Amino acid sequence: MDTRKLATFVDLAQTCNYSQTAENIFATQATVSKQIMALEKEWGVTLFARVHRTVSLTQAGTTILPLVKALLQNEQTLLQTIDQQVHQADRTLVIKGIPTISHYQAFQLIFEFTKQYPDINLKFSEAETSQLMTILDDGQADIVFTRLFDQFTVKQGLYDVLGEEEDYFVALMAKDNPLAQFQSLQINDLANEAFLLLDGATHFFDPVVSTLKQAEIEPNIIYQGRRVDLILEMLNQKMGVSVMMNHAFDLTEYPNVVAVPIEPKQYSRLAFVKRQGHQSATVDLFWQFIQQT
Repeated sequence: MDTRKLATFVDLAQTCNYSQTAENIFATQATVSKQIMALEKEWGVTLFARVHRTVSLTQAGTTILPLVKALLQNEQTLLQTIDQQVHQADRTLVIKGIPTISHYQAFQLIFEFTKQYPDINLKFSEAETSQLMTILDDGQADIVFTRLFDQFTVKQGLYDVLGEEEDYFVALMAKDNPLAQFQSLQINDLANEAFLLLDGATHFFDPVVSTLKQAEIEPNIIYQGRRVDLILEMLNQKMGVSVMMNHAFDLTEYPNVVAVPIEPKQYSRLAFVKRQGHQSATVDLFWQFIQQT
């Protein structure tokens, strides 16, 4: 149903003057007449009586008028609701980050952004590191905060990467482990240890195992999992050693565990990543905020 014709009908019902209605809707009298006749033909009723150059609503027109007004009001409400939803979507920012994001500067930057822009609807959550790029590609997040190895690269031409924060591998062990007395260790020093490692979903497992094998160490892995706290508790109970990034854990509750840097340091880069090209004004705003902070 053409709501423009309905609006013409409502206006003519108020003016009872084709010339005035034409002026009101920025049309010609012929257009007004054509639209009214089209409605009358479509509905099979006469809406206006035309007698001696006067125009008045018929009984049918009088009965239909309030229903048409309600329909037009509903259309206006619908359009306003749609506009609000579009605006709301444009002011929503979905960020997903690694489980240990709270240990990095990015965590504070995100919430500084929300303080500066309180009207932004932030949807922030954590996800396993191995899933983050897929989440980004599938459009489930506008931006991800992730850990990058392999010389800090991602697919060229597909993503924008922002962030200079770095982290490096350390060896974790009980305080009474003889290796805990050193200021730093080389990877070969761990050759005879039993390993408690974070699994592949965290993106730690492959780099750690690869580093060990490059040193011709076939690691004795007695545990693989995703829970940092469980590994720390096992270390606290002197069950082996682990290798993690220096900021990926908190030893506050584990007084019997120490972290020793591994030399030469192997770094990872912590960075925000988004798809290239314009996403939304809100995504652009966040990206500019991070660049300027």
